[in-house]
Amino acid sequence: MNEPAALQRRIRVWLILFIVCLVLSGLTAFPLVTELDWLTGLLRDSPLADAAPGLMEWVERVRDGLVATDAKYPFVLYGTDWLAFAHLVIAVAFYGPYRDPVRNVWVVEFGMIACAGIVPLALICGPIRGIPFWWSVIDMAFGVFGVIPLAIVRRKIKRLEALTAPVAVSGAALASIR
Repeated sequence: MNEPAALQRRIRVWLILFIVCLVLSGLTAFPLVTELDWLTGLLRDSPLADAAPGLMEWVERVRDGLVATDAKYPFVLYGTDWLAFAHLVIAVAFYGPYRDPVRNVWVVEFGMIACAGIVPLALICGPIRGIPFWWSVIDMAFGVFGVIPLAIVRRKIKRLEALTAPVAVSGAALASIR
């Protein structure tokens, strides 16, 4: 296999990984109450409950808040449905670089900017919303870990672009060929 084809295959593998993670992240934003019930039961029955009581308290608090909100104001959870939808739409956008990486490198760069934006969002909005700092660190990790595959993909796309760019021929060189 020639180098551009191999490079494009590797780009596509990284993009598929990123797309799958976005889709999974989006899909898990729909059934939040069910997931928090499940997580609370799982943590309560694990040694982690005793080892990290703050985590257990936080998960229970979030679950209780979601259960109460769902019972009295279910329309508020519509916001997380939109969050889920946004993840799915962004995942679809990465089909562009999958199909034509060089032409659509801007989507990868946009994704990198979005990942970088997670850090200030968590640092600003976390304290405003009463989110524990350690949980904001977990949120920021999504941006840090999300940018890694995108940076790899961008670097590979730039290499692919260099390998497949048409060679510019000067007028003098063209005249010497004739």
